[in-house]
Amino acid sequence: MVQVTFDAADPRELAGFWRAALGYEDPPPPPGSASWEEFEATLPVEDHGRAWALEDPTGQGPRLFFQRVPEPKSAKNRVHLDVRAAPRLRGEERMAALEAECDRLVALGATRLKRFEPDEMEQGFIAMTDPEGNEFCLD
Repeated sequence: MVQVTFDAADPRELAGFWRAALGYEDPPPPPGSASWEEFEATLPVEDHGRAWALEDPTGQGPRLFFQRVPEPKSAKNRVHLDVRAAPRLRGEERMAALEAECDRLVALGATRLKRFEPDEMEQGFIAMTDPEGNEFCLD
């Protein structure tokens, strides 16, 4: 089992972007709490909004964990997610599907960086960043 952890200024907000982008879901709240808000109310105020998690409803993808950190992002990611938006498509059909997904993610708060055209080494992809500047690729 793998968990991917994101450092974030606002974990809940960043989780909201990735929830919509990937179709992930919030895990159930801890036993004894009817909601995450109810659970959070039991924590010290300084811990409110400290972390958030998402899970793939199919159970196939990694769990995503978002943790609040004080410092802003300052360098390129050494690891990034590839969002598989067109895994079986090729050529113009693939690039059209990637463009459509890019438009959807930009509307959610992502930023488009660069389109990489298909060539003999790559099938083509679009480099992007999430709302907090973490790089990912539409593949």
